[in-house]
Amino acid sequence: MIDIKFLRENSEKVKENIKKKFQDEKLPLVDQVIELYDQKRDQLMKMEQLRADRNRKSAEIGAFMREGKKEEAEAIKKEVATFGDEIDLLTKQVEELDNQITKIMMVIPNIIDESVPIGKDDSENVEIERFGEPIVPSYEIPHHADICEALNGLDKESAGRTSGNGFYYLIGDIARLHSAMISYARDFMIDKGFTYCVPPFMIRGDVVNGVMSFAEMDAMMYKIENEDLYLIGTSEHSMIGKFKGQLIKESELPLALTSYSPCFRKEVGSHGIEERGLYRVHQFEKQEMVVLCKPEEAMDWYNKMWSYTVEFFRSLDVPVRTLECCSGDLADLKVKSCDVEAWSPRQQKYFEVGSCSTLGDAQARRLSIRAKGENGNYLVSTLNNTVLATPRGLIAVLENNYQEDGSIKIPKALQPYMGGKEKINIR
Repeated sequence: MIDIKFLRENSEKVKENIKKKFQDEKLPLVDQVIELYDQKRDQLMKMEQLRADRNRKSAEIGAFMREGKKEEAEAIKKEVATFGDEIDLLTKQVEELDNQITKIMMVIPNIIDESVPIGKDDSENVEIERFGEPIVPSYEIPHHADICEALNGLDKESAGRTSGNGFYYLIGDIARLHSAMISYARDFMIDKGFTYCVPPFMIRGDVVNGVMSFAEMDAMMYKIENEDLYLIGTSEHSMIGKFKGQLIKESELPLALTSYSPCFRKEVGSHGIEERGLYRVHQFEKQEMVVLCKPEEAMDWYNKMWSYTVEFFRSLDVPVRTLECCSGDLADLKVKSCDVEAWSPRQQKYFEVGSCSTLGDAQARRLSIRAKGENGNYLVSTLNNTVLATPRGLIAVLENNYQEDGSIKIPKALQPYMGGKEKINIR
């Protein structure tokens, strides 16, 4: 959510930003919110004048009483009472205007960075750089579900009976490899100086509204029936929510945190839940990075964070590339975002395994997260990035380490988490 003062002073820039995001239907909202704000300001001025008049008249009551003029005092008391009624009415009107303004401001997109390429959707995202040689072996790479099943590591049929489509059982060495990747991701980020956290896996509605747009919430979040609680779609939600309403000492910035959680997503509006595989599922596990920092440090952190994900996957012998997300592919709160994509030797193309975003002060403004500096308080900048989301990350490791005999070579970085095992063999 952008600053209402900025919007009023830069309405044309805000409209141009809306056009860059191909959301022209939101253009009228800019003038509408300015009009509502002006109405609110007028009502506040009336309230201020009424309070001043009430105070002045109240002083007259005391003077008349001291002079023994009770009738005059009683007349003014009635007049003062009408002031109170008018103030109460104006207060309700201001609250209603506030609600309308907030509702509109919540859907006006954040100002994107000047470096963001302009495009309508993810088909117009721009490749930035490749890391590692994308190899296609001379032998066929099976579908990852077939790889797992051949190694007695996947049971989606039973999960269908217990939970429905989009769920799965991981078994044996495949389950162990999955857990090894999560443990390695945790230690990888701790070694980078991030503080490890395990957050709540459910959050309240006001936190949801603080960290994401309404459209994202409807497409992603599972709500707990009869509770003001939602299952998290990523631990970023509860990690940012941790600082809701807090005033942070500037000396404590930056706050660099890495969090583990299971994640739950409805995947409404996506390409559908894949019947056989693990690429798009309702439940997965994730190691996340979250940073709160001074605004002037945000872009440096952004570049460090996505590079950590690249480094992580390269340490697992997975070639990757980075894609700059275009304007139309950015969620409304994001200033700039890039995806990290892993190479699929089976499909001979890249697929998304991580996403890094800087959101400016949008989340901090919604959740009132400020830092106390020498020159006053200010909103912090927030950033998030995927270290590892698996089983999607597991797919990348399986395909890129698949051997001709059907075995999986375990990357050296994961071997200590697998009891020294170097291979997963077909039994």
